Amino acid sequence: MRESNIFGGRRILLAEDDYFVVMQMVQDLEKSGAQVIGPVPSVEKALDRIEKLSGITGAILDINLQGELVFPVADELSKRRIPFVFASGYDAATIPHRFADVTLIQKPTSVERIAEVLFGSEFCSDC
Repeated sequence: MRESNIFGGRRILLAEDDYFVVMQMVQDLEKSGAQVIGPVPSVEKALDRIEKLSGITGAILDINLQGELVFPVADELSKRRIPFVFASGYDAATIPHRFADVTLIQKPTSVERIAEVLFGSEFCSDC
């Protein structure tokens, strides 16, 4: 992946508990101009970050964080109108119907794909 500024300084919450996935994702996001919030490995910590930090402009959510499903975090993001994607190995059948309009991206994925889903193709000339 070459360095670019496709995230343009946007603050992205990363809720992921897999160390190997998260290290590469953080590097790729930062190289792409994102300010990464996290990574946060649990639902409780993700909700705490959402409550305490302002300016979150998007989120990447693994569906399973330390054995707990991430849907309370997705509910809070929806309530605040913060765009998010599910990035997981889980099947779409796992996702509650209320999130039918949220994109599920199978891991591993590219930050270009995440930017395109979160902010539209106009934010990602490389997509």
